[in-house]
Amino acid sequence: MRFAKLLLLSLGLCIMAVQDARADALADIQKRGVLRIAVPQDFAPFGSVTSDMKLQGLDIDVATLVARNMGLKLELVPVTSANRIAYLQTRKADLAISTLGKNAEREKVIAFSQPYSPYNNSVFGPASLKVAGAADLAGKTIGVARGTFQDSQLTETAPPSAVIKRYEDNNGMISAYLSGQVQLVGTGDFVAVALAEKAASNKPQMKYIIQESACYVGLLKEEPALMAKVNAALTQAKKNHELNAIVQKWLNVPLPGKLAVQFD
Repeated sequence: MRFAKLLLLSLGLCIMAVQDARADALADIQKRGVLRIAVPQDFAPFGSVTSDMKLQGLDIDVATLVARNMGLKLELVPVTSANRIAYLQTRKADLAISTLGKNAEREKVIAFSQPYSPYNNSVFGPASLKVAGAADLAGKTIGVARGTFQDSQLTETAPPSAVIKRYEDNNGMISAYLSGQVQLVGTGDFVAVALAEKAASNKPQMKYIIQESACYVGLLKEEPALMAKVNAALTQAKKNHELNAIVQKWLNVPLPGKLAVQFD
């Protein structure tokens, strides 16, 4: 009986310790004074490396304003689409501002802020290929960046005869299209614009939209205090139109009205 009571007490203390650790996530960041944000490094115009080895892009600017509005110094943590969620789970980063789309599978493991940028996902290919929907992918090769929303959606919807080739990053996917290793790519609309600039021939045209989407800040689940701070930082940037200016700068489109007034 005494052993059982001690066991229950120990379990209770463990649970309290876990809860305290979660509750103190924001406090730990504030004590450190540095906000570590995972950002893309190979995904222009959202994140890329300049000739002098500095990161630039929409997600970099959003990370900068979030850290500033939270009163913290910023540490940029370069990631790929395949490892950005893992960096959150292993606490190598506090937030992920890395073109993260929200879906049911991801919501099982991480939480999402309010949206901060538009991001449609589509299939692109040369004008000579007639593709109007998933059924038309039969017998064709499609390139995607591993672990992306496009990867999961095309895996679910493409016919069995379609060949989906997965690359570790967007540079690999783009190179595969330019060299003719794949006939089509599944990617974001704005990435396809950059791809079209590099393609001397077979310039990619949009075939069909996989899904209209948006980008969100990712963070670990059950961190309401940190979530509130992030959403407050984004709300401030929406209301003073700073976020709209960033989207306009990098995507050449305004922040859509429905995203501009979404504050949770």
